[in-house]
Amino acid sequence: MTYLGGSSAQDLLALSALLSKQEEEDENYKNVDACAQLGPGHIGPPPKTDQASSSYMKNSKAIWSEEEVAEGGHYDDVVDPRPQPEYEIILKQNVGTEDLFLGLSRKNPSSMCCEAMQVKIKLPDTKATDVVLDIKEAFLDLRTPKYKLGLHLPHPIHSQEGKAQFFSEKQELKVTLLMKRPTDFINMQ
Repeated sequence: MTYLGGSSAQDLLALSALLSKQEEEDENYKNVDACAQLGPGHIGPPPKTDQASSSYMKNSKAIWSEEEVAEGGHYDDVVDPRPQPEYEIILKQNVGTEDLFLGLSRKNPSSMCCEAMQVKIKLPDTKATDVVLDIKEAFLDLRTPKYKLGLHLPHPIHSQEGKAQFFSEKQELKVTLLMKRPTDFINMQ
């Protein structure tokens, strides 16, 4: 077709048909864009929100809930001038000859195979009667007239199963605590 500078009715109809198809395609693309915004998180029912905790947080001026605060945080006392004593944490294993020479059990030197934790605390010029010791699942609190120690433990322990010994000649307290391990049934067989 040759174009002579004028427009014919046929050219106008062709242009109109071309533009109307463009509008239909744009509507189809809009539907595709809405579907493209969905992701894997949109599969299934919408997640339920806990109304009790959200209303608690909205009504309260608290920054954290009690579940989010680390155990033993209330023992941190910045105004207490007593120094922190020297301490050492040692992880312990019960190793037998079958572990040492034959390697028959699944124990290895890693901390995952340890059964107990021993905390050695040096307390110079302290008597055994002056020591106040409180042990929680993840926190050890020791108070004496001269020292204070608030220690967050590296692993959870059984707070009711443990022993403490004070050696007056070394002026040292040894606290042995049994560790809680979720994978004990795997590591200790």
